[in-house]
Amino acid sequence: MFVDKVKVQIKAGDGGNGVVSFRHEKFIDRGGPDGGDGGNGGDILVVGSNSQNTLAKFRYQKEVAADPGKNGFKQKKHGRSGKSLRIDVPVGTIVATDAGIVLADLTSDGQEVVIAHGGHGGFGNAHFVSSRRQTPRIAEKGEPGESLIATFELKMIADVGLVGLPNAGKSTLLAVISNAKPEIADYPFTTLRPNLGVADIDESTSILVADIPGLIEGASEGKGLGDDFLRHVERTRVLVHLIDAYQDDLAAAYRTIQKELADYQVDLSQRPQIVALNKIDGLDDEMIAEYLNILRSVVPPGSPLVAISAQSGVGVKELLYELKTIIQRSEEVEEIEEDQKLPVLTLASTEDAWQVTKTEEGFVVSGSKIERFAQRTDFDSEAGIQRLRDIMRKLGITHELERVKIKSGNIIKIGTSSLKY
Repeated sequence: MFVDKVKVQIKAGDGGNGVVSFRHEKFIDRGGPDGGDGGNGGDILVVGSNSQNTLAKFRYQKEVAADPGKNGFKQKKHGRSGKSLRIDVPVGTIVATDAGIVLADLTSDGQEVVIAHGGHGGFGNAHFVSSRRQTPRIAEKGEPGESLIATFELKMIADVGLVGLPNAGKSTLLAVISNAKPEIADYPFTTLRPNLGVADIDESTSILVADIPGLIEGASEGKGLGDDFLRHVERTRVLVHLIDAYQDDLAAAYRTIQKELADYQVDLSQRPQIVALNKIDGLDDEMIAEYLNILRSVVPPGSPLVAISAQSGVGVKELLYELKTIIQRSEEVEEIEEDQKLPVLTLASTEDAWQVTKTEEGFVVSGSKIERFAQRTDFDSEAGIQRLRDIMRKLGITHELERVKIKSGNIIKIGTSSLKY
């Protein structure tokens, strides 16, 4: 089954906890702290793979989780880190959050991106030994791994997209010009999934062509197969709009597809386009010229208009050379635009930055660094809580709380944790 869009619950591995331990061996008096650190949780990576062509494996596997890190041990033994999880997905897959933030856009085979980071392991008490603190009873909890609901969406990467009404001859053209073997029949909606094929134009040029299931009027409203498959021509450089020469109204057939392309979430009607009158085998030169004139009255100036027969190959070679010209021109424009891009300068965010906000329930302390310390604090340990208080004092947070009139017993919320002042 062809599946090109799924939602998956992603959970990176939690970090292991550090431990409080003291060395106890015969003939060794006051061996000192020897609690080891916890291991890091495993990351989750997505990897582009040409051997994958669908997201069907996620149809029933709605949750993906990496291994957590192991807790530390005595004798300063570090807990084992969790194994990272690598997920193979088709090239062309985009991974995004519910908020629409793109985490990964896999455009090449072997490309890999971390979409969820594992939590760092907590430090054991051996980590906190100093000249002033020789017997620390502090150990950190491991950080939780990142968790999110991610949308995996496959958008095929092709140079050319074939569009048109059902039975316009898209699959036949793809089969003639490439190595693809799409299903071909004389009834509508033969193509139920996008097909890809490589077309060799000459010894030095090959193009990737995508055949999209036929559209009908109202596809943008879900009629027929809907316009869901149009995502697969979002990345194409040029569209070939095939029109059956035996349509009752050629101009109306053209307008129907153009409207559906324009109504899509990305206006695809503005994409460079070649309009191809197909199935001209049984027509004489006079009829072909008449039909082309009808189309010229609705096709925008500058859009190439050709007459072909995908079945017999008439005009197909000329169509391919026209595609080559447009694609090369598009690549040259992209290169110029890339060269003209200016570097974006941004101010680096300070990890130490924090903010104190007064609420009806008490006070909220927010900030990347302090929230991470709170996550790693064992609130069942008085020593751990005292360490968090020391950190707040060193960062100036305690001074700010006192400036805004915090009182004894008020609740301070840091991330998901709370403590009394």
